[in-house]
Amino acid sequence: MSTVDFALSAPGIPPDAAVGSHSPRQRLHRLAEVRQQQGVSRRTVARRMNVDLAEVKEQEDDSADLPLSVLYHWQQALEVPIAELLVESDDALSPPVMMRAKMVRIMKTAAAILERAQQPGIRRMAQMLVEQLVELMPELAEVTPWHTVGKRRTKDDLGQAAERGRALEAFRVVME
Repeated sequence: MSTVDFALSAPGIPPDAAVGSHSPRQRLHRLAEVRQQQGVSRRTVARRMNVDLAEVKEQEDDSADLPLSVLYHWQQALEVPIAELLVESDDALSPPVMMRAKMVRIMKTAAAILERAQQPGIRRMAQMLVEQLVELMPELAEVTPWHTVGKRRTKDDLGQAAERGRALEAFRVVME
């Protein structure tokens, strides 16, 4: 018994657009784009979705054919309407979502200033700004400051970084 491979097509529609055929580079979603516009790192998405970082990277490929359940996980992780994740239009995010992303970035900056400020006056102003932002949007209370470089280090990590720096300098001297 032989089988015949066919795709249903309507007149005027190219065969590669027919039902049953799927272009391997067809853009299916905007996960990476929305994540970047929201200012959320892949690591944060992976943590929020309780998945591996490599899996997040694979899912972000805009041609990855993802089940609806995965898109719902992304929606919850990025806190955006699911329609924003789909490729219906090339327009920017909707105004409310863009406003939220801007507020999150402002809050991250205010929290970073509060964390790093040495002068009492600057700390008071930063604290006031943080409180006002939380008053406007209570969900901002959980926003953390911008990281200076990479992930935050503990006091133990700082000691290890200094030791690595000394070892690197010793290596340079040996190599010269």
